[in-house]
Amino acid sequence: MLLGLVSPSGGEAFVLGARSGDVEIRRKIGFLPEDFRFYQWLTATELLEFHGRLCDMDTARLRERVPYLLDLVGLAPHRGKRLQGFSKGMLQRIGLAQALIHDPEVIFLDEPTSGLDPMGRRLVRDIIRAQRDRGATVFLNSHLLSEIEVTCDQVVFIRDGEIVTTRDLRSHQDEKVRVTVRARKLTPQTVVGLSQWATCSPLDGESLTLTANSREKLPEILGYLVQSGSAPFEFTPQRISLEDLFMEIVGEDRGL
Repeated sequence: MLLGLVSPSGGEAFVLGARSGDVEIRRKIGFLPEDFRFYQWLTATELLEFHGRLCDMDTARLRERVPYLLDLVGLAPHRGKRLQGFSKGMLQRIGLAQALIHDPEVIFLDEPTSGLDPMGRRLVRDIIRAQRDRGATVFLNSHLLSEIEVTCDQVVFIRDGEIVTTRDLRSHQDEKVRVTVRARKLTPQTVVGLSQWATCSPLDGESLTLTANSREKLPEILGYLVQSGSAPFEFTPQRISLEDLFMEIVGEDRGL
C-alpha cells in the first residue's frame, strides 16, 4: 500500500510527505519484494543497468554505480553471469543491489536475508546500516527477529492487521530485563520480598529467575538479596529478547 501497488480499504498513507503511489515519490523509493522475479536471461550487470534506466539514470551515472553495487554485494566476479545460473543467495544479493541502484530515500526490504548464509546476512545488515547512516529510511520486514534486533532502531509488531506495539530499540534503559540468580540461603520469604521490584519464577533450590521492569532496579534487587541474609554468587542480567517479547505481546501461532 505504501508503494501504491495495493489499494487500501480505507484511510490514507503518506510517504515523504506525499500520498502513497505518487509517481514522483516512487522515483525516490527502492524495493526488494520477498517473492521477486527477474529476467533470467540478463546478466547481473544488465539487470542493474535495466533498473537504473527505469529510474531515469543516465549512462555516465550507471557506468559508475553498477560496478560499485556489484562489489558492495559481493557479486563483482559474476558481473557477466546470467541470472539463470545464480543461486538463491546470489539472486537475493542482486535484488538488494537493484533496490539501491538510484540511491533511494526510502527503501522497502521484504525478508532480505532469506536464503543467505551467516556471512551473507551480516553483509546485508552492514549495507542496511550504511543506508541508514547516509540518511535513508529502511523499512525491513522479517520474521527473523534476531536480525531485526541487531539491525533496526525501531520495531513494530502487527497482529491481525493492527499495530499492537511500537518499540524503540535504541534505548534499553526502561525495558524489562531477566536476571538469573543463584544464592545460598534463598528462602520463600526472600522471594516474596522481591515482588516489589520483579516477577519471580518458583524457587528452585539455590536458583531463581526474575524479571524486572527496568534495569535501574537491579542494584536495589541485589542489595535486598544481601540484606535479607542471602549470599548471591551469581547475578546475571539478560535483556529479554525480541522473540520473547513477540511471544508475550502477540501470542502463540493461531494457525492464521
